[in-house]
Amino acid sequence: MQSTPPGERSPFDDGELYDILCQGLDYGIDFYVELARQAGGPVLDIACGTGRVLLPMLQAGVDADGLDLFPPMLDTARRKAAALGFSPVLHRGDMADFRLPRRHALAMIPFNAFCHMLTTEDQLRCLGCIRRCLLPGGLLAFDGAFPGLGWIGAPQDQRAFEGEVTDPRTGRTLRCYDTRSFDRVAQVQRSRNEIEQVEADGTTRIIHRSEFLVRWTYKSEMELLLRCAGFARYEVCGGFDCRPLTQETDQMVVLAWAGE
Repeated sequence: MQSTPPGERSPFDDGELYDILCQGLDYGIDFYVELARQAGGPVLDIACGTGRVLLPMLQAGVDADGLDLFPPMLDTARRKAAALGFSPVLHRGDMADFRLPRRHALAMIPFNAFCHMLTTEDQLRCLGCIRRCLLPGGLLAFDGAFPGLGWIGAPQDQRAFEGEVTDPRTGRTLRCYDTRSFDRVAQVQRSRNEIEQVEADGTTRIIHRSEFLVRWTYKSEMELLLRCAGFARYEVCGGFDCRPLTQETDQMVVLAWAGE
């Protein structure tokens, strides 16, 4: 899986900075933790990053492992887990090509990470790996943004302000910007991210630049992928409350069950 253009920095090559930018982001955490509580067996957090969902699962008493492609993310997750008294099994691996020593009752891909599968082949390889790692009747759950017009119809190459946070290490403000371009035939978006730091005198300087690619997937396309990957049953919902997906402004939440 290659979601970063060759030769470019990744948003995931600085786990500490990524963690600061995501501080306080509770998106989807309650949903995934509740699924994990109900799983009745081991849980696998795919693209676990710095532990945004993994750590709350551990704190809830869940037997959970993590998988991520980027060592800086795993290093940060490991350090944070240790500070809380946990030592989860964290695997470095590609979500489209992995094999683990044990099978899981629940696998999850939080925070829209499935979008880093840029081709149909990558998507099917990822879903196939996950289905094989699930116990009989096991559940795969993941979320993604539905590609409504407001997203894929955005202007090309326009730098947009994404938000700001305070860096607890320095007290400085960090501002996030994204410049997006779209290949609407290939269903791929290229994002050029810049993190600016506001200095004491009010001036700004860019402290991190990165690029990455994502692919969007439509509802019927997702259902076909799940069917081709061999899942026995699946639902494509419109939000974490699992309501039907009927509006293009809905979130897309996928639930897919392995066969017995």
